[in-house]
Amino acid sequence: MGRTDFPRTILEFQARFVDEQACLDYLFACRWPEGFVCPRCHRQKAWPVSARGTWECSGCHRQTSLTAGTVLHKTHTPLQLWFWAAYLMTTGTPGISAVQLQRQLGLTRYQTAWTMLHKLRRAMKDPTRKMLSGEVEVDECEVGGRATGRRGGRSLTARAAEVIVAVEVRGQGSGRVRMQVIHDATSQTLCGFVVENVAPGSIVHTDGWMGYVPLAKKGYEHRPRSQRAARKADDPDPVMPRVHRAISNFKSWLRGTHRSVSNEHLQVYLDEFVFRYNRRGTPMAAFRTILGLESEQTPATYQQITAEGPHAKRQT
Repeated sequence: MGRTDFPRTILEFQARFVDEQACLDYLFACRWPEGFVCPRCHRQKAWPVSARGTWECSGCHRQTSLTAGTVLHKTHTPLQLWFWAAYLMTTGTPGISAVQLQRQLGLTRYQTAWTMLHKLRRAMKDPTRKMLSGEVEVDECEVGGRATGRRGGRSLTARAAEVIVAVEVRGQGSGRVRMQVIHDATSQTLCGFVVENVAPGSIVHTDGWMGYVPLAKKGYEHRPRSQRAARKADDPDPVMPRVHRAISNFKSWLRGTHRSVSNEHLQVYLDEFVFRYNRRGTPMAAFRTILGLESEQTPATYQQITAEGPHAKRQT
């Protein structure tokens, strides 16, 4: 049968996924590109036993669902709507909000659109992804909160969240990016993020904050550069331009598409931005990934989504 491809234009997409059966056929081709193989006995013969895509092995009679292990598992929403949601989320440059998705798909409940997007976001983070390498710029920023009453670069404003960002240096451009919500700017937190996301032996560029000093003892070539000193010396060479550009792009995207988000759900919006940013050259290839068709992680449930944080049930 061979590995299935993916549509590259909206017209191809519309023609490919005309109904539920077309979506089921695509799921089958993605799950078993060389034909059915029973996960228990490895027999290669089976028959469908339901209209929702369950197949029964002719040998051991195990029933396997096409949607098991994907964000589509046990959903009551038509597969065609899920496919369109994944397409709209991955191909549009600014992404899509729950209000926009509800309007585009004709959903009667906002709750359905909100849940679909949050499930898709949680499928965007690959636990097996490779670490950043080479030269990497690292810095922190604040997201949300009020801009009044600030006393310094790292003094958090009311209700603001602090985020750490790392971007690979690729000549004059940028490579992959990582973003994570952090609770403080201590050396343990900052260096812990670098250790988890940047390969040992890499060159790490930071500002002059003392929290990054231990990096030199953790297997990195640490190259700090004070932004304040650069401004004082009227240095024309910008300090860490790539990571600052990524931060600016994230904030512009967040304001433009979602207006604002709650701190409890901020991490999954960071994950969405990272996913889209790292696949900015191949947006159509991301369609299959966020449906969970190429992931080994367990899909999130609605209960898990709404249980995150003390105010998580307040949807954003």
